[in-house]
Amino acid sequence: MPLVQSLDLLKRRVTSPTFRRVLDDVHEKVRSGTALSDAFGSHADLFPRVYTASLLAGERSGNLDAVLRRYVEYTKIIATVKRKTVSALVYPAILVSLAVGLISIIVLKVVPAFSDFYSSFGADLPLVTRMIVRVSELIRSQFILMLVGLAVAAAAVVSWLTQPGQKARFDHLVLGLPMLGQVARKFATSQMARTLATLLGGGLPLVNALDIAAKSVGNQFMAAQLEVVSARVREGESFAAALEARHVFPEVAVKMAEVGESTGALQDMLNTVADFYDEEISTTMERFVTLIEPVLLVFMGLVVAGLLLALYMPLFQLSSVLS
Repeated sequence: MPLVQSLDLLKRRVTSPTFRRVLDDVHEKVRSGTALSDAFGSHADLFPRVYTASLLAGERSGNLDAVLRRYVEYTKIIATVKRKTVSALVYPAILVSLAVGLISIIVLKVVPAFSDFYSSFGADLPLVTRMIVRVSELIRSQFILMLVGLAVAAAAVVSWLTQPGQKARFDHLVLGLPMLGQVARKFATSQMARTLATLLGGGLPLVNALDIAAKSVGNQFMAAQLEVVSARVREGESFAAALEARHVFPEVAVKMAEVGESTGALQDMLNTVADFYDEEISTTMERFVTLIEPVLLVFMGLVVAGLLLALYMPLFQLSSVLS
């Protein structure tokens, strides 16, 4: 089917009014002689650079359908990795939310009731119980102020991250964290390798593919390092040597890139790198969830048991006195 007819059919099947307007514009531009990559590139806020670059590579190679299939496969794999990562964090997040909710109910509702009960008897409360009562009173009296403080702090962090260069600094700090840093590094490496393999498979030169891959990597610090790699490759340095010189990318990725360059199979090796780190991420997240679930459950049990014990200690003492 001709490209113009394909676009016309596609825009008729789209239900989103905004997306339909975009496809209308793309359809008109292509019909008037504009290249498909340029037509989609005029809507850069909606379509990633990887997509428009893939279209350009497909147009230049005359193999647009195969390039588009490769891009669809690329997006499916990236989405699958993200979905697995998020899914692995859902249960721990639920446990943390339940713990926070349960502790909040105890501190804000149960503790005041016990405090009033003990005050009516004039009981002398133990130190731990007095501390819990005091914390409860402080939270209840300053609750609005605390919420405002948290909102201001969150706004300050967001404002700081939006300033030029600060997101890269934050991402650099994330890479140094014990477990999260390893996952972030592997995910960024997988993104880089998968994007490069997709673009190289479409016929795009390595330097151009590196420029686009740098903009597709979510970690801004590693994206900046990839831009340096691109500049050094443009100056004639090998891709693997430029990667190794940054001391950011995993050694396995560097060695596999070196093998790919020396054998002329860089695209295949990059796909292997991406598959390897996708599997590593999945394994790491499974181990994390396996470890964190019992830790969270034990922590919740200890905190709740400690709070209840501190609240009931005066009751035990009072019953002993009365008996």
